[in-house]
This record gives sequence, structure tokens and C-alpha cells, in this order.
Amino acid sequence: MVEVQAITQPDIQYHPDYAKYTARAQRRQETENLPTTLPPGFPDKLSSPLVWEGKDIEKRDDWIYKLNDEQRQEIDAALQSFKSLNLSLGHVNQDTFPLPNLRPELRKLSKDIHTGRGFFVLRGLDVDRYSREDNIIIYAGVSSHVGNIRGRQQDQRSSNGTSIVVSHIKDISHTAEKGTLGAPSSTNDKQVFHTDAGDIISLLCLHPAAEGGESQISSSCWAGAHDSRFGNPNRPYTTRPLLYHQPATAETEERVVIQYARRYFTGFLDQPRSADIPPITEGQAEALDALHFLAEKHSATLDFQKGDVQYVNNLSIFHARKGFRDGPGKERHLLRLWLRDPENAWDTPEELRDRWDSVYKDVAEEEQVFPLEPTIRKTVGS
Repeated sequence: MVEVQAITQPDIQYHPDYAKYTARAQRRQETENLPTTLPPGFPDKLSSPLVWEGKDIEKRDDWIYKLNDEQRQEIDAALQSFKSLNLSLGHVNQDTFPLPNLRPELRKLSKDIHTGRGFFVLRGLDVDRYSREDNIIIYAGVSSHVGNIRGRQQDQRSSNGTSIVVSHIKDISHTAEKGTLGAPSSTNDKQVFHTDAGDIISLLCLHPAAEGGESQISSSCWAGAHDSRFGNPNRPYTTRPLLYHQPATAETEERVVIQYARRYFTGFLDQPRSADIPPITEGQAEALDALHFLAEKHSATLDFQKGDVQYVNNLSIFHARKGFRDGPGKERHLLRLWLRDPENAWDTPEELRDRWDSVYKDVAEEEQVFPLEPTIRKTVGS
């Protein structure tokens, strides 16, 4: 009788281990007949402004757009104008937060996110001048001119009809209820290179850490698996590619879209990898490590200051964060929005449309919620 050996999950964790990665790659080369060709249609090289080296980005500052005094005054006037309307915050948009002089610049920058370098930093918001709620209004208002659709960070419509559209990225591990943390964004731990849901990821720095916490980005142009649903009994996992090739058209250049987060394959803290999904293969484990270490090799560490806002093309750029240490009065605190700009948006791959719909579809003004303090986030679409 032939004994059938059970397939087990490879030795891979959330934090990539370079020694394990290189050993696995060598072992596979020695024992497997590995393919040497790309999938049909995939290019062996991309020529695009989205393809850049981090070391070159770090030598320049043309990706920073610095606000001047007149623009800050215009933003303050837009804030006061919106508050005079006595509307809920879900009504913050291009019309209720008017920026007649700054808007043309923000529209150019949105175009650059989609067809140029893929990111920019808006510098100079005076966050110390305003209350937490006013800073959220300013952030949402300015961002509406970059991408006028805000995505759901949490979808609570089935329980109370609301959608949380802004997240607080802050270490709450010392105050959160035990057993509730499943994402590194709620800790001071390092975040490995990944993408979020949606088209544009935006982060506003309310305060940097006492030490560390630097923001990193990397062009994913340098770079099928089971995607965990973290114990959802009705849909324990989905199967889809991580990379999507979009051939050039008369209006757009050739693109490779990527959407991936490592913790869905490895688990993290109180959200371990679900036992309901099949193990990934050694080849898939090697691919996950290759994505991280290639992104790290070509990455740029951004100078992310208080009052800075990052806007990043989530379909073509990985982002990560170094571990950090908070101190008294020096607690790292960011706000996050997921945005979409219909005028410039890329086509959403068919396999991602359900997830994108859960983030962006029919986000009504009255359902939008903007928490003033951090909460435990449940993953949208998972």
C-alpha cells in the first residue's frame, strides 16, 4: 500500500526571511524542472514612467508638491465654507470644499499618479492649527480633488447601515482588547511590502513616531494563489491571480497590475492563516518572498513629515513601513483614505471587481462615517 504524504504549508511567515528564501530557491532549482518562460502575453520588460529605482527617487524632490501661504488660506476658507453648510462629513466633496486655485494643480497631480511616476507627496498642511475633526474635513476635502470617490475601509451596512471611510494608522496594541489585532497597521511592527484595496492609497501624517516608522514605496513593475478570508465560513478563500496584464491600447500604455498582501497567505498575530484553506506550494512561497525582496531592493524611503499627505497608485506601487517606537507626545498617527478618480482610473481587472465594488460602489453620503479615534478594522471584502 502506497502511503500518501499530506501536503503541508511551507515554512513561511509574515516577516520574510532572506535565508529561507534563498535556500528554498536553490532547493527548487536542484530538485524541480522549473519553467523559464512568462505566461502568454506578459512582457519581459516594461517601459513606463512607473518603472523607477528607489535610489533615484531619493536623490530628487520633484515628487513633493509644497503648499504656499495662499493655498493654505484657500484650504482654510474651504473648511469654513463647508462647516457653514451644517452637513454631515460624508458630503465633503469637490463642490462643498471648493479650491478654485489649487484644484488645477491637484488634477495634474492625479493625472501623474495614473500615467506618470505614480505617486506624490503634498507638503505643508498645518495640522497643529486644527482640531481632529477639522483635520479630517481638510484631508477629505483636499483629497476629493485628487480622487472624488472615497472607498469603504469597513463595510457595516449589513449591521447598522454605515461605512467607515477613514482609518487611523496607529499603534493600539497596548490598549486593544486581547485577541483582536490582525493587521500590522494597528501595531508598531514593521509592515512588509504590499498593496491595499482600491486605486489610490492616501496617508496623512498627523504626527511621526519618536523613532522609526519611515514610509517606503517601490515600483511593482520590477516584479495564482489562494487568498485567505480569515475564517469566513461561507467563503473561506478565493482563488485568483496576483498579477494582471493589460495590453496597450490607443489611449493607454501596456500595464501590469498587482494586488497582493502577504498576511492573507501567512496570517498575522490574532488572525492566523485559516485552517480551511489549502496550503500554498513551495513555488508560491518563493514567489511571495521574491515579491518582497525585489520590492525592498528597488524601494525608496520617503521623508514623511507632519502635515504631509502621500498619494500612491495602489495598482502599480508597493508600500511598506519600518517598525517604530513611540514616546510621550510623539506617537505615530496617520489617517488613511482609499480614493478613486473616475476621469483617470485604470480598468479594474475582472477578478478584482467584486472587491473593488465592496470598496467603491454606491458609497452614499449619509452612510459615511469618519471616526475621530482609532478602531479595530475588519478587512473590507474578507
